[in-house]
Amino acid sequence: MNNKLLIAGAIATSVFLGGCASNEADVQKSVGSLTSEVTELTSQVQNLESEHAGLKSQLQSATDAAMQAQEDAQRANSRIDNIAASYSK
Repeated sequence: MNNKLLIAGAIATSVFLGGCASNEADVQKSVGSLTSEVTELTSQVQNLESEHAGLKSQLQSATDAAMQAQEDAQRANSRIDNIAASYSK
Protein backbone atom coordinates (compact mmCIF):
# COMPACT_ATOMS: atom_id res chain seq x y z
CA MET A 1 0.00 0.00 0.00
CA ASN A 2 2.78 2.40 0.92
CA ASN A 3 4.59 1.53 -2.30
CA LYS A 4 1.52 2.36 -4.38
CA LEU A 5 1.15 5.74 -2.64
CA LEU A 6 4.84 6.43 -3.08
CA ILE A 7 4.67 5.59 -6.80
CA ALA A 8 1.49 7.64 -7.26
CA GLY A 9 3.15 10.58 -5.46
CA ALA A 10 6.24 10.32 -7.65
CA ILE A 11 4.12 10.24 -10.81
CA ALA A 12 2.02 13.19 -9.66
CA THR A 13 5.14 15.17 -8.76
CA SER A 14 6.74 14.51 -12.15
CA VAL A 15 3.53 15.54 -13.94
CA PHE A 16 3.30 18.79 -11.97
CA LEU A 17 6.96 19.61 -12.48
CA GLY A 18 6.74 18.70 -16.16
CA GLY A 19 3.91 21.17 -16.59
CA CYS A 20 6.06 23.95 -15.11
CA ALA A 21 8.97 23.30 -17.46
CA SER A 22 9.18 25.35 -20.61
CA ASN A 23 11.31 24.92 -23.66
CA GLU A 24 13.60 27.50 -25.18
CA ALA A 25 11.43 28.02 -28.28
CA ASP A 26 8.45 29.08 -26.17
CA VAL A 27 10.61 31.53 -24.24
CA GLN A 28 12.05 33.06 -27.42
CA LYS A 29 8.56 33.33 -28.92
CA SER A 30 7.30 35.13 -25.82
CA VAL A 31 10.29 37.49 -25.77
CA GLY A 32 9.82 38.27 -29.48
CA SER A 33 6.14 38.95 -28.94
CA LEU A 34 6.86 41.23 -25.99
CA THR A 35 9.54 43.07 -27.94
CA SER A 36 7.16 43.76 -30.81
CA GLU A 37 4.46 44.94 -28.39
CA VAL A 38 6.92 47.30 -26.67
CA THR A 39 8.00 48.64 -30.06
CA GLU A 40 4.38 49.21 -31.07
CA LEU A 41 3.57 50.95 -27.78
CA THR A 42 6.67 53.15 -28.11
CA SER A 43 5.51 54.16 -31.57
CA GLN A 44 2.04 54.99 -30.26
CA VAL A 45 3.52 57.09 -27.45
CA GLN A 46 5.62 59.05 -29.95
CA ASN A 47 2.54 59.65 -32.12
CA LEU A 48 0.58 60.87 -29.10
CA GLU A 49 3.43 63.18 -28.09
CA SER A 50 3.51 64.74 -31.55
CA GLU A 51 -0.29 65.15 -31.54
CA HIS A 52 -0.04 66.76 -28.10
CA ALA A 53 2.58 69.20 -29.34
CA GLY A 54 0.37 70.11 -32.32
CA LEU A 55 -2.68 70.63 -30.13
CA LYS A 56 -0.64 72.72 -27.71
CA SER A 57 0.51 74.90 -30.60
CA GLN A 58 -3.07 75.31 -31.85
CA LEU A 59 -4.23 76.23 -28.35
CA GLN A 60 -1.52 78.88 -28.07
CA SER A 61 -2.52 80.32 -31.46
CA ALA A 62 -6.18 80.42 -30.44
CA THR A 63 -5.30 82.06 -27.13
CA ASP A 64 -3.23 84.72 -28.91
CA ALA A 65 -6.05 85.40 -31.38
CA ALA A 66 -8.57 85.71 -28.53
CA MET A 67 -6.33 88.14 -26.65
CA GLN A 68 -5.89 90.23 -29.82
CA ALA A 69 -9.65 90.28 -30.40
CA GLN A 70 -10.25 91.34 -26.81
CA GLU A 71 -7.73 94.19 -27.12
CA ASP A 72 -9.35 95.34 -30.39
CA ALA A 73 -12.79 95.27 -28.77
CA GLN A 74 -11.57 97.33 -25.81
CA ARG A 75 -9.96 99.87 -28.15
CA ALA A 76 -13.19 100.11 -30.21
CA ASN A 77 -15.30 100.53 -27.05
CA SER A 78 -13.00 103.27 -25.84
CA ARG A 79 -13.36 105.11 -29.16
CA ILE A 80 -17.15 104.81 -29.00
CA ASP A 81 -17.10 106.13 -25.45
CA ASN A 82 -14.96 109.11 -26.55
CA ILE A 83 -17.33 109.89 -29.43
CA ALA A 84 -20.38 109.73 -27.16
CA ALA A 85 -18.71 111.95 -24.54
CA SER A 86 -17.72 114.62 -27.04
CA TYR A 87 -21.17 114.81 -28.63
CA SER A 88 -23.30 117.65 -27.43
CA LYS A 89 -26.55 119.17 -28.56
